[in-house]
Amino acid sequence: MTSTPQSHPLLPELSEAVQSGLPTAISDLGRLVRIPSVSWDGFDPAHVAASADAVRALFEDLGVFDSVAVSTAPIDAERTGQPAVLATRAARNGKPTILLYAHHDVQPPGHDEDWDSAPFEPTVRGDRLYGRGAADDKAGVMAHVAAIRAFTEVVGRDFDLGLVIFIEGEEEFGSRSFSNFIVQHRDELAADVIVVADSDNWDAETPALTVGLRGNVTFKLTVATLEHASHSGMFGGAAPDAMLATIRLLSTLHAADGSVAVAGLTSREATTPDYSEERLAEEAALLEGVHPIGHGPVLSRLWDQPAITITGIDAPTVVNASNTLVPSVTVKVSARIAPGQSADDAFQALEQHLREHAPFGAHLTISDVDKGNPFLVDTSGWAVAEAKDAMAEAWGRTAIETGIGGSIPFIADLVEVFPNAQILITGVEDPDSRAHSPNESLHLGVFHRAILTEAVLLAKLEGRA
Repeated sequence: MTSTPQSHPLLPELSEAVQSGLPTAISDLGRLVRIPSVSWDGFDPAHVAASADAVRALFEDLGVFDSVAVSTAPIDAERTGQPAVLATRAARNGKPTILLYAHHDVQPPGHDEDWDSAPFEPTVRGDRLYGRGAADDKAGVMAHVAAIRAFTEVVGRDFDLGLVIFIEGEEEFGSRSFSNFIVQHRDELAADVIVVADSDNWDAETPALTVGLRGNVTFKLTVATLEHASHSGMFGGAAPDAMLATIRLLSTLHAADGSVAVAGLTSREATTPDYSEERLAEEAALLEGVHPIGHGPVLSRLWDQPAITITGIDAPTVVNASNTLVPSVTVKVSARIAPGQSADDAFQALEQHLREHAPFGAHLTISDVDKGNPFLVDTSGWAVAEAKDAMAEAWGRTAIETGIGGSIPFIADLVEVFPNAQILITGVEDPDSRAHSPNESLHLGVFHRAILTEAVLLAKLEGRA
């Protein structure tokens, strides 16, 4: 633990306000978790709308914004995005404006039987709150709400700091209307500092400021070899079935050690903190005897090298399997792109590799392509220093600058529209949060410290000339 050279003068009062407000924040978070706001196609959009209304009410009740509204933007000429919440308060007397981002939509829950408690019934066990969205990212929403509550309790509602709230409703489904939304609301969203509360921390006791993000390329790949299914006894051994072709093709994406073997996908050279393979095995839940893949330092593999995962497959199920040669197979390919390479270049490399390695003359169809660029935070600005100081004061430990293997592609869109804004990527998760997985949870101590961090940051910016 390290001591802070000079704590903010309001730290004791802010600490008390955050502590006293924590039960209300947890209760409000529980109400949000109960709303199954899955933004994916095939799920009831009424739940996302209900979630947006609940979030809007939370920010309205703070009584500090000039306007609070639910808004949408088009995805394209035929489709409209999911509802977001936008709240604004104009800066006064030369103070900066800070934009606080989170998202209120969540991942699908998966199978209820994989959860120890119902996914949309918030449940406290020990020091963790379990439920879909409890960490990713309704806790981010509530960290903003609770931090503003504590800040205004201490300084009053007549402050000069400019505030913008942007709570997105479709981040888990690819932020498909995001770029149109920020152009449509460019004036309202303009800010000096943008806080994206959608990342994690080094551990439950040590804060992190995320400074590097991998990009992503996802698409559907269909491999076809036959016009129709044929009897496997009559033609097997001579006619290539699509399953064989798919397995052979996908095996070319990786080297023997499991690292990516696609020419044109690049890596980045960077120094990373110490992180053992034993810690990886524990946090990633490797089964006994399973060893890690790839080469180089573990965090280099997670932050600065590409990765390719097959996240889904459409093929006959085992229970419905018959003695036939399968004519076509479709898989979902998800690639993570190292900082320093554009998603467009990465997709070109992937497509070229697949077409060059298609076995037996198999026909390939690539569809539903989604791309997001990686991002590196400029750490030279004053806002990074202020945020790291706030973390040290709230956590009692120095923040670690980290990368994450996941992607937040819309940050590149923010930088394009607001090139002068300073980006801070924070979060309320820890290595045990299991975001996107069954038994997702929020460490309540991390939640407490994340709220205090943001309250202190608001106080620092309010005092900034």
